[in-house]
Amino acid sequence: MFAAAIAIPLAFSPGGHSPIGIDEKAPVITRDDITIHAPLDRVWRIQTDVEAWPAWQPGVSSVVKQTPGPLRPGSSWVWSTEGLEDITSTVKQVDPKRRIVWGGPAQGITAVHVWTFTKTKEGVRVHTEESWTGEPVEANKEFLQQALDGSLDHWLNNLKRRAERCD
Repeated sequence: MFAAAIAIPLAFSPGGHSPIGIDEKAPVITRDDITIHAPLDRVWRIQTDVEAWPAWQPGVSSVVKQTPGPLRPGSSWVWSTEGLEDITSTVKQVDPKRRIVWGGPAQGITAVHVWTFTKTKEGVRVHTEESWTGEPVEANKEFLQQALDGSLDHWLNNLKRRAERCD
């Protein structure tokens, strides 16, 4: 699936800086959310442990983190998913256990991906939104919109399954 391969994350920095968001004028935008019945710490840890993605995201075949330690602005990783190789994603902002934004270019598409985590009585509400711009997007908006919609839906459901079954 092309969309999963381009599901490239971005991040948010704490301390009074304005949040970075998706490109609201992009030709392809997807927003989705899910409630996960698991502790916030667990959901955050699973989502931000990029090197472990291949263990629970079937479309992700490899991830190599370029910067040691926890994700922070400037952290990057190179990954392959759904047949797309060597995608470089860079964290833009992080507000630990609340919000992360990452993104970057891949195959002519520039992605901005925002993740928001909200503790609820039921567990954690995870909201994600992503925008895609670039010539390939302009040339095939309908197909890429469907691809991104499907990609984010699969990602959220895989995250939910992983977080709810963990000890």
